[in-house]
Amino acid sequence: MSRIISWFSCGAASAVATKLAISSGKDITVAYCEVKEEHPDNMRFLKDCEEWFGQKIVMLKNEFYDGSIYNVFEKNYMRTPAGSPCTRNLKKAVRKKFQEPNDIQVFGYTIEEQDRLDRFIDANNEVNIWPILIEKNLSKEETLAMIERAGIELPVMYKLGYRNNNCVGCVKGGMGYWNKIRIDFPEAFKRMADFEKRKGYTVLKEPKTSEPLYLHDLDPNRGRYPKEPDIECGIACYAAESEYDIRLEIDDQGRKVYK
Repeated sequence: MSRIISWFSCGAASAVATKLAISSGKDITVAYCEVKEEHPDNMRFLKDCEEWFGQKIVMLKNEFYDGSIYNVFEKNYMRTPAGSPCTRNLKKAVRKKFQEPNDIQVFGYTIEEQDRLDRFIDANNEVNIWPILIEKNLSKEETLAMIERAGIELPVMYKLGYRNNNCVGCVKGGMGYWNKIRIDFPEAFKRMADFEKRKGYTVLKEPKTSEPLYLHDLDPNRGRYPKEPDIECGIACYAAESEYDIRLEIDDQGRKVYK
């Protein structure tokens, strides 16, 4: 028999998608990919959602990287034309290891994300998707309201004005996003800025020249976060990027490892 897996990401949309799937009366496996750099309040939200769902969430993690974006970045670039290695290794690879060929998979695509869903389907023809939020014409704003109406406190990142509940300091963010991180989470900003300098590559580039722009050199007045493109950093966002299922990396002992 096919399993139905709902991929919970500690975001409002995935939470509502999961609740609706469970409410259908079908047997649902709820899975979460742990990433250490997410806000610690996410674990509170996860526990609240477990109570709402009436069942436990399966906790998954890339053990090789101990679920940390920085462990991934030590052996990779932080951002490439083919996408972000943190998403590929900590979310996509974990999903592919856990999924089975006949699974039906639930993701939190909302009605305004039909294009993202279409890109995911084009890049992942082997995945059988149940787009439950789109079927019910639910928007992102509506899922946020549904969480609040359920009596669940929204995650801290939403309350601080972030549009997504991603890592505290996502490498897919733009100048305005990083200047907001600088204000809200100065330690996270400094950690990424120092890491850039040590590794010699950057999250940001100058728009006109594509020259590397180090966070240490970012003018605090540059960028406007509300007008920047949304950060696609959920478990499904890698679908819009190139597929590189076999990738050479170097482990801690200097050995070649194919991921």
